[in-house]
Amino acid sequence: MAAKSYDFTEGSILKKMILFSSPIFLTNLLQTSYQIVDSLWVGNLLGANALGAISISGVVVFTILSFIIGLNTSALTILSQYKGAKDDGGLKQALNAFVVAMGVLTAIVGIVGFIFSEQILLFMGTPDDILPLASLYLRINFAGVLFLFGYNFIATVLRSLGDSKTPLRFVTMALLLNTVLDPLFIHVFDLGIAGAAYATIVSQGAAFLYGLQYSIRRAGVPFTIPHMPEVKLLKKIFKLGLPSGMSMVVISAGALAIMTVVTSFGENTVAGFGVAQRLDSLIMIPALTLGSAINAMAGQNIGAGKWERVTEITKSGLLLIAVVSLTMSTLVFFNAGSIIRLFVQDEETVAFGEMYVRTVAYFYPFLGINFVVNGVVRAAGAMFQVFILNIISFWLLRFPLTWLFASLYGEAGIGIGMAVSLVLSSLFAIGYYRFGKWREIKVLDD
Repeated sequence: MAAKSYDFTEGSILKKMILFSSPIFLTNLLQTSYQIVDSLWVGNLLGANALGAISISGVVVFTILSFIIGLNTSALTILSQYKGAKDDGGLKQALNAFVVAMGVLTAIVGIVGFIFSEQILLFMGTPDDILPLASLYLRINFAGVLFLFGYNFIATVLRSLGDSKTPLRFVTMALLLNTVLDPLFIHVFDLGIAGAAYATIVSQGAAFLYGLQYSIRRAGVPFTIPHMPEVKLLKKIFKLGLPSGMSMVVISAGALAIMTVVTSFGENTVAGFGVAQRLDSLIMIPALTLGSAINAMAGQNIGAGKWERVTEITKSGLLLIAVVSLTMSTLVFFNAGSIIRLFVQDEETVAFGEMYVRTVAYFYPFLGINFVVNGVVRAAGAMFQVFILNIISFWLLRFPLTWLFASLYGEAGIGIGMAVSLVLSSLFAIGYYRFGKWREIKVLDD
C-alpha cells in the first residue's frame, strides 16, 4: 500500500507540519546514524588516522557534489508548486527535465572527482599519515555517486508530492545493510578503509533500486523514459537550480575552508573535529528537517496562491524549531564526552571534541532560524537571494570568525568562531524574510 500524501493547501498547518516532518526527522536521524555507524566501525577497527580520513573525505564529497544537491532543492520548490497548482502535465515534464539534467551532472562530477581525489586532499592540507587512506576512500565513493544522489532525488520527489514516509524506508534499508556490511568488509574480508567505502556503495545502491521501483509501481510518480526536455523547462530549472546549487557550493566550500583551519592543529584535532561533526549533525537534524518540510509545505501553498497560510507555516516552524532544537542541544551538551568516547579513545582527540561540542551546542537553534525562514523564501523561488545570504553566512562570517578566534585562542577558538557566526547569520536571514521582495517572484507559468 502506498504511503499517504498530504495536501498542505488546506487543514491544520501545525498538525500537518508535525505529521509530515516526523518521518523526515527520522530519515535525517537515520542518515546521521549511517555516518555514525561508519565512524564507529572505522574508528574502533582501524584507528584515529582512518577516522580522520573518512571525516576529511566526507567534507570533500559534500563539497564536490553540492551543486547537484542544490538542484535537488530547486526540484523540491518547482515540483511542490506544480503539485499545489494541480498541474499534472507540468509536473510530469518537470520530472523528466530534472532526471536528464541531474543524471548528466552526476556522471560528470563522479568522473572528475574520481580522477582528482588526491589533488583535492592535498589542497586541503591533509596530513601525510591520513592522505593515502583518505584518497582511497574518496575515490571509491565517487565511483558510486549515482546511487547516493539517485535515492536522495527520489526522496525529494516524493516529499514534494506530500509523501515523507516512504523515503524513511530507503534510508532504513541503507542503514541496516551498512551496519552489517561495514564489519564484514573491513574486518572479515580485511579490506580496511576500502571496505567501509564498498559497504557504503552497496547499501546506497540497494536503496536507490528499491526507491526507483517503489516510486514507479506503487506511488504512481510520473517518471518517464528520459528524453530531451523542452528548452523552457531547462531554463527554468537552471534559473533556480544554478543559484541553489551555488548556495550549496558556498556552504560546502565554507566547510572545506574551515577544515583547513582545523588541519593546521594536527591529527588529533582533525579526528576530534570529525567526531564532533557527527554530534553536530545530530543537533542540526531538527533544522534540516523543518527546512525540507517547510520548503514543500510553503511551495504547495505558493503554487495555490494561499499566502496567508505561508505566513502561518513560518510561525509554526519557528515555534517547533525553538522547542525541538533546544531539547537536542541539551541532550548532546550533557553527554558529549561519553558519546565521543564511543568513537575514539585517544584522550587528546576526546578532549578537543568534547570542548568543541559544548561550545557550539546551544547556538544551533540560531541555525534553525536560518533553515526555517530560508525554507519559506526558497519555496517562493528566491534561490539567488538565499545564495547571497549563504555567502554572507559562510564567507563573511563563519570562516573569517573561525580563523580569527582560532588565531587568538588556538583550537578552542574554532568552536567560538562557529558559535558567534551562527547568531549573526540568523539576523541576516530574518532581515531578508521581513523586508525582502521574495513574495513577488514567479516560478510557474500563468
